[in-house]
Amino acid sequence: MQELHDAPLAPLTTFRLGGPATRLITATTDAEVIAAVREADGAGTPLLLIGGGSNLVIGDKGFEGTALRIATDGFRLDGTELELAAGEVWTDAVARTVEAGLAGVECLAGIPGSAGATPIQNVGAYGQEVSSTISEVIAYDRRTQETVTLSNAECAFSYRHSRFKADPERFVVLRVCFRLEDAQGLSGPVKYAETARALGVGPGDRVPLAAARETVLKLRAGKGMVLDPEDHDTWSAGSFFTNPILADEEFAAFRARVSERLGEGTEPPAYAAGEGHTKTSAAWLIDKAGFTKGYGTGPARISTKHTLALTNRGGATTEDLLALAREVVAGVRDAFGVTLVNEPVTVGVSL
Repeated sequence: MQELHDAPLAPLTTFRLGGPATRLITATTDAEVIAAVREADGAGTPLLLIGGGSNLVIGDKGFEGTALRIATDGFRLDGTELELAAGEVWTDAVARTVEAGLAGVECLAGIPGSAGATPIQNVGAYGQEVSSTISEVIAYDRRTQETVTLSNAECAFSYRHSRFKADPERFVVLRVCFRLEDAQGLSGPVKYAETARALGVGPGDRVPLAAARETVLKLRAGKGMVLDPEDHDTWSAGSFFTNPILADEEFAAFRARVSERLGEGTEPPAYAAGEGHTKTSAAWLIDKAGFTKGYGTGPARISTKHTLALTNRGGATTEDLLALAREVVAGVRDAFGVTLVNEPVTVGVSL
């Protein structure tokens, strides 16, 4: 277990932003993770968990406490049952499931970060979410000081949310178990319209697993959503805002604002999101509010490839990023009466 003091955290995040931690511990086994957590909790020291750093916005002052980098490894496949250590690189794990001929997470290719973060955020993209394949999550319960196994139902998954996100101080994810599908080398049913178009198939069709993964990687790369150290459009946390889910009354008021601002007959994106609720597109809202690709003049700007990504163009501070985020939130609220919610976790700062 490696320990550093006054350790820079910016290099551990995809934004490349944030100040140092008082102490940084890197744990490579579950036992080391648990020991570090117990030590911090026993001493009453603030604790920050870091995986791949792809969903973190750390303040410029850094973190006064112990930052624990979870760097465990482990990929165990038994038939269609997959167990991943929390520190496994997610996109590499997806590639290995495709090579093994198993469907269920192939459309989640290219998503940066670690396996342990996927249930926390209920990671999803291109028609798949991890909640549809996760069978259980093995975690350390900081309240009871025990290792526990939570079933899929006990994880309380919903859109970009889970029990772990609702109670972030309680559980430390150690391993994630998935139940995948052997579809004779084919993908799961293609659900996302953009993916289906790119593959030349209809929604619900299956395609070779490798084709599904490669197509998603190309789509993501075209939006700056595949990490590339030479491309500042990928110095981001991916989608910075979640897609708003509006109750029927809220959506009716929103549609009225759209007609008023953009003209009669203009219809915003709308997707069913459970009884009495409709999901709309954050990227659409941002663009129509006037924040187009490449917006900004400072070191933090909207991606030149996708309006939903806020980026560090090099030399930005976290405060630069937050100023841009606040400007976008205020502009969308003024234009359409909808308040965007940030997807990344903020540490020592807030919008």
